Amino acid sequence: MFKKFFKRNKKEEIKEEVSEVAVSEEIVEEEEPEQLQVTEVPQVEEPQEEVKEEQQEEIKEEAVEEVVLDSVVEEEVKNEELEVEDKEEIEEVVEEKTEEPKVSLFERLKQGLSKAKQGITDRVDQVLKSYTKVDEDLLEEIEEILITADVGVDTTMNIIDKLTDAIKTKKITDPQDVKGELKLIIEEILTNENSTLDVSHKPTIILMVGVNGVGKTTTIGKLASRYKKEGKKVLIAAGDTFRAAAIDQLEVWANRSGVDIIKHQEGADPGAVIFDSIKAAKARDIDLLICDTAGRLHNKSNLMNELSKVFKIVDREYPEAKREVLLVVDATTGQNAVSQAKSFKQVCDITGLVLTKLDGTAKGGVVLAVKSEVDVPVKLIGVGEKMEDLQDFDAKAFSEALFG
Repeated sequence: MFKKFFKRNKKEEIKEEVSEVAVSEEIVEEEEPEQLQVTEVPQVEEPQEEVKEEQQEEIKEEAVEEVVLDSVVEEEVKNEELEVEDKEEIEEVVEEKTEEPKVSLFERLKQGLSKAKQGITDRVDQVLKSYTKVDEDLLEEIEEILITADVGVDTTMNIIDKLTDAIKTKKITDPQDVKGELKLIIEEILTNENSTLDVSHKPTIILMVGVNGVGKTTTIGKLASRYKKEGKKVLIAAGDTFRAAAIDQLEVWANRSGVDIIKHQEGADPGAVIFDSIKAAKARDIDLLICDTAGRLHNKSNLMNELSKVFKIVDREYPEAKREVLLVVDATTGQNAVSQAKSFKQVCDITGLVLTKLDGTAKGGVVLAVKSEVDVPVKLIGVGEKMEDLQDFDAKAFSEALFG
């Protein structure tokens, strides 16, 4: 393209110069009779012929220069093309050699909880620095921090009671030592023996429940990708047939992860999708079936009735499968997440919680609120958009990232 542009500009310049010369010739020719009439000197024709010869020579030289320029341009274009190819090859090699340095899961967790750390730990540090002794005023300020961080009133009062007992028992007088005790109490509340998502049994079915917009589809896609890489045969069921584009979105994740998906048309019966998915899982000898479910219907009672029907189908058609029911809640919604968890627990036998978007909120205390008030273990947390940012929940690592 550069070559054509360069040639075209150059040729246009030469044409303009040639046309100017031609115009000058016409002027000379028109002026000849006038000059002859005035001067009556016939010798004027001789310099005109010399001028014409000189102009012709110049035109020839310009033509030669154009040919030379063409060859030069061609050579430069070739060199540029080679340079571009070389650069592209070099960039590919550099990209291969300079891959993004691998960040440990704990570092990802720390980065994801940076906002929550600012909203809880950093504020606690500021309070502790402003006190020279441990008293009721100090505990009241810590209580206020926890409540505003969406820990919840009941959970906060429980933490403060335990913290007060620890201060009295251990006779803590230095405010800086209070932070260590607070960390231990939070770790204790979050610790649960059944906090690990276990899919070692074959077959296993995971039912994802939760309202729209909390990240169910993304979580399903990340889980499918994870277990596919571990060598498991994974199948996805697009059971959320009521949300617009939910099936298409899940299909994109399935293609990206390299797993199969069972789907019906939008608006179809979710129970039928789950039924067909179970039949397909048995026929294909699937290790893990991950089912999306409806997150919104006309009202809450319709949604819960639909979920009840889905669970009855699983009970009847897939009794041999180990079942995990994961409630997905958005950490940025704060106390609404607790309300959602309580509502779903009335209908579903929830085995674990997935808290998404923890990286987007400074009120990370919702983890404590949901865990303690609903009494369901947190099994997965989302601290970013990458595949690695959906992590198995570890109470000790969480408290270390938050208070370390």
